[in-house]
Amino acid sequence: QVHLEESGGGLVQPGGSLRLSCAASGSIFSIDRMAWYRQAPGSQHELVARIDPDGRANYADSVKGRFTISRDNAKNTVYLEMNSLKPEDTAVYYCNVYSGRYYWGQGTQVTVSS
Repeated sequence: QVHLEESGGGLVQPGGSLRLSCAASGSIFSIDRMAWYRQAPGSQHELVARIDPDGRANYADSVKGRFTISRDNAKNTVYLEMNSLKPEDTAVYYCNVYSGRYYWGQGTQVTVSS
């Protein structure tokens, strides 16, 4: 069993920055793809960014150039650096990893508002 612990959410003004972290612990043999999803009220679950073990990353068009996903394989941790935040980025952000099966974090709220 793998447990994901997310941190870093909060309230930020438009144009501000936040950094999310997600640390995996438990019975980890190896972690394959790691990703961040988000869900805003009344909206569908959306893939924000994902990163392969070799560091190759993909982003949703809505966050390209503003968000950066990275990972520390030694620490089993994935990060999401979010810059130039917009009110439409407001959502609950979820960490997702694949290690034999998919695991989800509990979610962390990001609110972008003045």
